[in-house]
Amino acid sequence: MADVVFYEKPGCRNNTKQKAWLSTSGHTVEARNLLTEPWTAGDLAAYFGDRPVTEWFNTAAPAVKAGTVDPASVTAEAALALMLADPLLIRRPLMRVGHERRVGFDPAAVRDWIGLTDEDKGDVETCPSLQTPHQCPDPAP
Repeated sequence: MADVVFYEKPGCRNNTKQKAWLSTSGHTVEARNLLTEPWTAGDLAAYFGDRPVTEWFNTAAPAVKAGTVDPASVTAEAALALMLADPLLIRRPLMRVGHERRVGFDPAAVRDWIGLTDEDKGDVETCPSLQTPHQCPDPAP
């Protein structure tokens, strides 16, 4: 099984479900605070690989929901600069196993990558605040 470094927003319900699923699948999860990590543009870019820039963003981030940031209209360089200034913009989780890095939690992709139990956990990636009037706790510093 894998040792997963898991960058999360502490208190995020979906990140909590994702970590539990990884653990019950036999993986060791080392949770880290995505919001306080001293990121560089190069560090972040390694997690996004060749994904389109729009897939780098947390669509539930306040700036995206308010329309202040439009992921479809920024370059890769601008996206990284925005994320360094406001880590809430970064799509979660960021996961690292060895030298490989991934963004987001698509169960099929994670299953193919490191393995997951077959139990269907439902949608563990879409933020509940996009579906209901849910409020996440304020990010811990």
